[in-house]
Amino acid sequence: MENELQEVRKRPLTAPEIKAQVQRIQEVMSAVMERDVHYGTIPGTPKPTLYKAGAEKLCSTFHVGVNPDEIMDLSADDEIRYRVSVKGFYQPNGVLLGVGIGECSSNEEKYKWRKPVCDEEFAETAPDRKREVWKHGKEKPYKAKQVRMNPADVANTILKMAKKRALIDMTLTVTAASDIFDQDIEDLPEGMEMTNGKKPPIQEPQKKKPTEDPPKPPTPGTDRIVTGIDTVTQNPGVNQKTKKPYTLWKLHVGDKEYYTFSDTIGKDAETASQAGLRATIEHKKTQYGQEIVTLTVEEPPEDADAQ
Repeated sequence: MENELQEVRKRPLTAPEIKAQVQRIQEVMSAVMERDVHYGTIPGTPKPTLYKAGAEKLCSTFHVGVNPDEIMDLSADDEIRYRVSVKGFYQPNGVLLGVGIGECSSNEEKYKWRKPVCDEEFAETAPDRKREVWKHGKEKPYKAKQVRMNPADVANTILKMAKKRALIDMTLTVTAASDIFDQDIEDLPEGMEMTNGKKPPIQEPQKKKPTEDPPKPPTPGTDRIVTGIDTVTQNPGVNQKTKKPYTLWKLHVGDKEYYTFSDTIGKDAETASQAGLRATIEHKKTQYGQEIVTLTVEEPPEDADAQ
């Protein structure tokens, strides 16, 4: 099976060879790739989305080498913008297999705006660099204050995102994996038949397997919430006994407040707040309030446009 991609350039593949290549991708997804790590389902999209880690797994499977061929800097005043082309070649002999193109700009919504650190920052920001927008709340929409992100602060992120989008574009093109990501691997029967990209019907007594492991229960003595974070504040201080400095981080979620002395948790929360990402917060009640035990930021659906 090592030469499937190389053979594409020599002659048209037969129907059994196409089927074998699709089944190979299916096997890799089932045995090696993990949902929400290598691929995942973005709400509102019709098929699973390939992530960067998944693209790397497919390239490794089919011996596809990756070469960022060209990086175009399309930046302008108050905007960082890159377009990247990535070449995929067959590693044993260097034959070119395909090219992917990806682009990213700091003017995209998720990179252009962030939540202000505090109301004072919002008030002091120039009128043309701040705004109030409506957001979806759990119970009803609400208005959120935002200020412009400094494009230079996200320049490296913009470049990496353009490269990642190009890599995924190239991988889907070279491996012809787009149709696989139109299906859930748990629903594909043994010896899958090609059906013009449509899922074969599930026959009795065949039943769908769980798509993912159930979430682990919270640590005993703690509670868990999955939520967006409105604001994060820092209160520096000095321990009166040890004379060592500390930072008290406070996370504000609606009318509730959570705290931590962990700089790692505090910085992760700040990143999630500024990027508008949701986080899983495990917390416990203490005499001082709700103390954060763990905080995990959800991965942003940045690959949704690179299916």
